[in-house]
Amino acid sequence: MSISLSDYESGAKYDGKYDEDIVALQERLERIQAAHIAHGQRSIIMFEGWDAAGKGGIIKRLTASLDPRYFEVWPIGAPTDEEKARHFLWRFWKRLPGNREISIFDRSWYGRVLVERVEGFASEADWRKGYDEINEFEAQLTGSHTNLVKIFVHLTQQEQDERFAERLDDPWKRWKTGTEDYRNRSKRKAYLAAMDEMFAQTDTRWAPWKVIDGNNKKAARIAALTHVAEALEAAVPMTPPDLDPAVAKLAAKAFGYKPKG
Repeated sequence: MSISLSDYESGAKYDGKYDEDIVALQERLERIQAAHIAHGQRSIIMFEGWDAAGKGGIIKRLTASLDPRYFEVWPIGAPTDEEKARHFLWRFWKRLPGNREISIFDRSWYGRVLVERVEGFASEADWRKGYDEINEFEAQLTGSHTNLVKIFVHLTQQEQDERFAERLDDPWKRWKTGTEDYRNRSKRKAYLAAMDEMFAQTDTRWAPWKVIDGNNKKAARIAALTHVAEALEAAVPMTPPDLDPAVAKLAAKAFGYKPKG
């Protein structure tokens, strides 16, 4: 089934107890990470979406209860000169997770077929070739037992403008918006066309997209965290490790430990 962003613009409020439910999801994700570590899994959670769509807020809630030793958040901006001198995927290969690790990408390799396409930073031949390169890259990841979750956070123009205004009015949030936001805003039609083709070309059975309606922040956070939890629970063995007999023996000797049950 094709993805149409117009299906994700209702901005419906979250119909639940947000504070309680977000904590429950964070506890659920904490258990998932424990299983992830115990079973030597590696995962990528990747976010794309409009400026001011709320990706940062989602990532903040996603990582709130995770052990920081086993995850990394990678904010992806414009490539450096060193990165430009290499294949566009090189800088992402360097940031892939090892066993027991989770890599969270705030923007990603999809810049090749979005911003680089629309802003003319890549030739048409290069961004068109990018679809196959991205699909092959993701097939290599999932084929080598790396779990991959791809999320796109959608936002209407009206809601985006309201959030830009809020940032401009708040002295401590003005740093979040700059001239690039307005350059991108002026080309929304071109970005929508690029996004439509991106979904058509890269929504694969091994690396499907999940679109989140970002027009209500609380509902978007719940939806995104729920999707991540469900996707990882389906991929990661959710069984706790057995008690190590050697550790149990040492604990028994040290302070008289006896297993319960």
